[in-house]
Amino acid sequence: MQEYWTRWENWMHHHAPKLVSILNPGASYDDIAELETITGIAMPDAFKVFYAIHDGQQVSRAGLVNGDKLLSITEITDEWITWKEMQDNGAFIHNDETLKSEPDTGIKDDWWNSRWIPFTYDGLGNHLCLDFDPAPGGQYGQVIAFWHEDNHREIIAPSFEEWIQNYIQAMENGAYVYQKKWGIVRKDSRYNFKD
Repeated sequence: MQEYWTRWENWMHHHAPKLVSILNPGASYDDIAELETITGIAMPDAFKVFYAIHDGQQVSRAGLVNGDKLLSITEITDEWITWKEMQDNGAFIHNDETLKSEPDTGIKDDWWNSRWIPFTYDGLGNHLCLDFDPAPGGQYGQVIAFWHEDNHREIIAPSFEEWIQNYIQAMENGAYVYQKKWGIVRKDSRYNFKD
């Protein structure tokens, strides 16, 4: 994980030096343990080591993950609690029918699942999540995209480590650029425009 962070920081130093300053110091063992206790899920080692180096990013309009904020452990916990409370309060039931999504193979057709752990946030209720309750054909701990107003659920990577590896590689290969208003975004994204 240190290698990935070093490469990510090197990319930022070359393309967006100001972004390095919004990285948080590493998360404490206690913070990660509290996330695990509250959710009832043991986080993968790669995730824990990644967050022990940098605990996400500070509040900033610039996102580190395709324009989205890389959440801190405390923010991950808060987001998970919010979604869990909505689920417990019946927010995903309409006319006595449980809302269903249309997921990629390997993801359950839940609208929301309490074993999905959000770790990015776009400010509008959309996340990348770790999925610890996959459907047949999926992998435990896979990274999925969750959109709160769209019923599609997409597999992004089979694991957190593969997600970060792919993301860093794509940045180094020129697929991502720095855009002043949004942060690091895909070169072909609608968010990549001149101010």
